[in-house]
Amino acid sequence: MAFGAKTNERPGVRAQVKHVRSSAYKARQVLDLIRGLPVARALEVLEMAERDIARTILKCLESAIANAEHNNDLPADELYVSACYADEGPTMKRFQPRARGRAARIRKRPCHITVIVSRLDADALEALRTREAASGRMSGGRAAAEARRERVARSRQAKAERRAEEEHDHDHDHDHDHDHDHEGHAHEDDDVAEDATDVVADDATDGKDA
Repeated sequence: MAFGAKTNERPGVRAQVKHVRSSAYKARQVLDLIRGLPVARALEVLEMAERDIARTILKCLESAIANAEHNNDLPADELYVSACYADEGPTMKRFQPRARGRAARIRKRPCHITVIVSRLDADALEALRTREAASGRMSGGRAAAEARRERVARSRQAKAERRAEEEHDHDHDHDHDHDHDHEGHAHEDDDVAEDATDVVADDATDGKDA
């Protein structure tokens, strides 16, 4: 990264997301985790991060990788996150009602996230290849990212299916209870009808006796 260069003059391929509904402070905490990492490793870090802002940063990084591949013909497995930062956006002012007719100010602070990727130099790329060969890992790039996203999608689909089954079982139990209540009401109606029949029969008997 060229220190001292202006924000819009930093070398590399960039992607930017504006007006993110999160504070710059929260975004910077996640951006600090991926700064200087190869893109494959940065994608892994963002996918495992527990903060919601990590999803937005992940999309921004993927957009920067796509820009480098399609616009600059740079292979994804030779890129690294050369710079990433979050600038504060326009603060939105809202009010919350409080006691005795007062109002408390709420400041919603959005941010603009920028991720810049650059190509590794020859020495750094050779060192990366050596570490990957020693660890037995293949170079990730976009293929590894796609595989991880497929695993995440399958996991989420399985959770959604389990949730749907639980809701279906709950609805089935509710319908069963409703049917049981309906049968109970039917038995009560039969008892009332029998009582009415007995009353009519008693009246008829009293008429004959008279």
